[in-house]
Amino acid sequence: MDLTNRLLIFLEVVEQGSFSKAAKRRNIDRSVVSKQISKLESSLGVRLLNRSTRSFSLTAAGAEMVKKAEEIRYLLRETIQISENFHTEPKGLLRLTSSSILGKRYIQPVINEFQKKYPQVDIELRLEDRLVDVISEGYDLAFRAGPQKDSNLISRPIAPIRVLIVASPEFIKTYGEPKTMEELAKLPAATYAGETRRMIEMPYITENGEEVSINMRCVFQANDGELILSKALSGTAYAPIPSFVIGQEILKGELVPLLKHVKLPNYYSINAVYPHRGLPVRSQLFLDAVIEYIGKDKPLWEKNIPEFDNMYGYQA
Repeated sequence: MDLTNRLLIFLEVVEQGSFSKAAKRRNIDRSVVSKQISKLESSLGVRLLNRSTRSFSLTAAGAEMVKKAEEIRYLLRETIQISENFHTEPKGLLRLTSSSILGKRYIQPVINEFQKKYPQVDIELRLEDRLVDVISEGYDLAFRAGPQKDSNLISRPIAPIRVLIVASPEFIKTYGEPKTMEELAKLPAATYAGETRRMIEMPYITENGEEVSINMRCVFQANDGELILSKALSGTAYAPIPSFVIGQEILKGELVPLLKHVKLPNYYSINAVYPHRGLPVRSQLFLDAVIEYIGKDKPLWEKNIPEFDNMYGYQA
């Protein structure tokens, strides 16, 4: 193994926070990783890590080598990207990550058609509701719902996420249909709760244009949109839910939008996130295909919600 590969292994150990996690990512034994780090230190003539039985810390030299390893990784990826852009036919591995529901409903159908058109492109799709590290985990494209938090990444909005408040006819029969947000606050709610965000308040805009919130009576929380949708369908809770989670439930009468006259604030967008400007051909073609599939003017999922542009103060 050459110096470059050992530096990249060293960088993965630092980014993953352990030898075991770095070994798992590379599908090699932990002892191999440890041995390569020792060889790297020997060839450079400096100690990079202060190791204990359970942890490690960077030395001053190690901190400097991390910076150099990051530069090397960037240059290698840029070199590969340049060479790929000279291919007339896209080929190679395309690594994607997405939230679960977004990936199943809107990314997988694009993959199927994309690989019919470009059979030399292999695709790996990882569905994660956690916020993955696109660079250190080696993804070409990530599809995320919500604000971009990593300023080192490029983020391109694909479609708006607009929220609606839904309940089943059974729920309305049991609890009555709320006429105000104050009435809604007293009813049982199913809401999102993940690693980075927990929804316990419902924001809305008053007639005076002021944004305020109600505290929701959260009886069920989950980090998966389909589970929250399922809870609303059960008739035991209402749910404030992003429009892209809705399938045919409103069209079939299984769910009913509540408080359609209330103005809700603009939410976030679904973004394509990637490490560098100037995507490789296969990544750019796939991103174009996703945008085409979802819809450039009106997102595909909003067609499942009749009159949605006249609800919640939204405008077409």
